[in-house]
Amino acid sequence: MNATTTEHDIAARRRRARFRSWHRGMREADLILGGFADLHMGTLSEAELDAFEALLDIPDADLLRWVTGEAQVPAEEDTALFRRIVAHARRGGNELTCRSSIPSA
Repeated sequence: MNATTTEHDIAARRRRARFRSWHRGMREADLILGGFADLHMGTLSEAELDAFEALLDIPDADLLRWVTGEAQVPAEEDTALFRRIVAHARRGGNELTCRSSIPSA
């Protein structure tokens, strides 16, 4: 954290990023990024938060093609954080796992 960044600033950025991750436009992208944000946003470093915010600017269709393996991830986007998000999505993420564990009536 640099000298001008405060914990309050970081907390506000985390709240905005978490909100944006659930309100992207495509539900699939919401589940991938929103589910990851729900579980990990509070533990991301400032550099990881920067990277996550950059991912929020990627069009949903591109992001989904990368996550599903339909398209190769550009080298500049193939970061450790992105790989964590993909691993989270491929495990089913918290949102999908929670819903699938609810017994049907």
